[in-house]
Amino acid sequence: MENLISLVNKIQRACTALGDHGEESALPTLWDSLPAIAVVGGQSSGKSSVLESIVGKDFLPRGSGIVTRRPLVLQLHKVEENREWAEFMHLPRKRFTDFAAVRKEIADETDRETGRTKQISSVPIHLSIYSPNVVNLTLIDLPGLTKVAVEGQPDSIVQDIDNMVRSYIEKPNSIILAISPANQDLATSDAIKISRDVDLKGERTFGVLTKIDLMDKGTDAVDILEGRAYRLQYPWVGVVNRSQADINKNVDMMAARRREREFWSNSPEYKHLAHRMGSEYLAKMLSKHLESVIKSRIPGLQSLISKTIVELETELNRLGKPVAADAGGKLYMIMEICRGFDQIFKEHLDGVRPGGDKVYNVFDNQLPAALKRLQFDRQLSMENVRKLITEADGYQPHLIAPEQGYRRLIESCLTSIRGPAEAVVDAVHAILKELVHKSINETMELRQYPTLRVEVNNAACEELERMRDESKRATLQLVDMESGYLTVEFFRKLPQDVEKGGNPTHSIFDRYNDSYLRRIGTTVLSYVNMVCATLRNSIPKSVVYCQVREAKRSLLDHFFTELGGKEARQLGSMLDEDPAIMQRRQNLAKRLELYRNAQSEIDAVAWAK
Repeated sequence: MENLISLVNKIQRACTALGDHGEESALPTLWDSLPAIAVVGGQSSGKSSVLESIVGKDFLPRGSGIVTRRPLVLQLHKVEENREWAEFMHLPRKRFTDFAAVRKEIADETDRETGRTKQISSVPIHLSIYSPNVVNLTLIDLPGLTKVAVEGQPDSIVQDIDNMVRSYIEKPNSIILAISPANQDLATSDAIKISRDVDLKGERTFGVLTKIDLMDKGTDAVDILEGRAYRLQYPWVGVVNRSQADINKNVDMMAARRREREFWSNSPEYKHLAHRMGSEYLAKMLSKHLESVIKSRIPGLQSLISKTIVELETELNRLGKPVAADAGGKLYMIMEICRGFDQIFKEHLDGVRPGGDKVYNVFDNQLPAALKRLQFDRQLSMENVRKLITEADGYQPHLIAPEQGYRRLIESCLTSIRGPAEAVVDAVHAILKELVHKSINETMELRQYPTLRVEVNNAACEELERMRDESKRATLQLVDMESGYLTVEFFRKLPQDVEKGGNPTHSIFDRYNDSYLRRIGTTVLSYVNMVCATLRNSIPKSVVYCQVREAKRSLLDHFFTELGGKEARQLGSMLDEDPAIMQRRQNLAKRLELYRNAQSEIDAVAWAK
């Protein structure tokens, strides 16, 4: 079971390295889910002495006022070798064999975070102690609870410490080690009061009674130690620490442990409790309890870690890949993002995504409706027909049929078709631009890089403009071709009625009568309608060929060509990701690595068991 505590120690150190120590954060926290023993007590309750007795070393800063101003995560490792040393997580590969230097480093590291003030910080210090005289155990030493602020401290310090302590002990995975001095009324104990607030039934609280040897003569702590004065689920443990005189004389901790054992064995009031009293018993009992709690929490931890890994991976996928460092990597990244955009654009046109159907709607509804709305009344009015026919005849009236007059009438009608033809080109152009904007918005990676987003949008729209101009030229050519060469077969099939103007022997003035002119107008209108029917089919073909097909085939070809000539600096300027997103991606990636490593470690322990 010892490797269970080592496992949690390892995960706690990794959490702190990544800034995960249970504070409010936008990132998932693993720290809060790890079982831990939080040491709570008021100032001068003997909290530091209890920890030093458990370790068997004099290593904690001492003094008046608030000495512990940052949480100290104390990880004890039992080793077989006959030597002792300490290591700080913030000083990797440096071993401390002088525990006076450990005390100084705790004070110095506290000042590095808080400055040489009496402020507090929630960022923990990690200290690992390796010794043959300890049990495998992890304790979190919290700042001592206080009732008043001393000189140099803000007025809020009392509430700040209270809030910090509560943030540790209110978590359901926290085990509370409540330190209370026996020479004070238990009802006024800061540790018991705050523990009761978060653990009303005492299911997570271990009570430790200090300074029993300093109680007034004629009094004892038997009622408390036997659970009659204040009952907790677990038995109270009494400890006898070194006196201040012992500390001043640098009395050896091993000698202090022997004196503590003698106190319990030789005191008439307590010798029946001696088997479960003292700092050595306390350490062993806490180690065993912590192991059992960790073991019971492993299934829940595995479930939480698996769920969080999925959430972190999803979030990282949403944020996209980080920017490459070299020019080749940047170019490849831009090309891949652009290809992703291009694929989404094609999917819109091909019907995989919505939007492409709007192009067909232009061909199937807008164009026919526009052609149908064309009014040829002005071109084919009796006056205009007469005017164009006579003008086309010139000085020589037509002999059989007014061919030039027909041509002029047809040309004047077909000219009005240019408007609907251009409108179709412009309508499809607007739809393609709309699909470009949609595709850009749906390309997740382009959201990361505002400059690249603008560049891609501009490049795509410029190409669409070029395609629109080419399409308009080709589409209007279709209309002009109909004007440039008339379908002869249409006129050959017309009935030749000599009674209606086909006889050349009739007077010129008879040829220009209303009936004759009306027949010419009707013939021209029939021909124009036939041309409209033809263009209704050919204009969509031209537009699709020049705009839709080209957009699918080569929308960003020119942009890709220009990219090849850009330098690394220019490519980098396109990938100007929001620094906040870059930082979040880095944090998420580190947090994901933490969870994956934790998953591997926990799974290995679970399988071993």
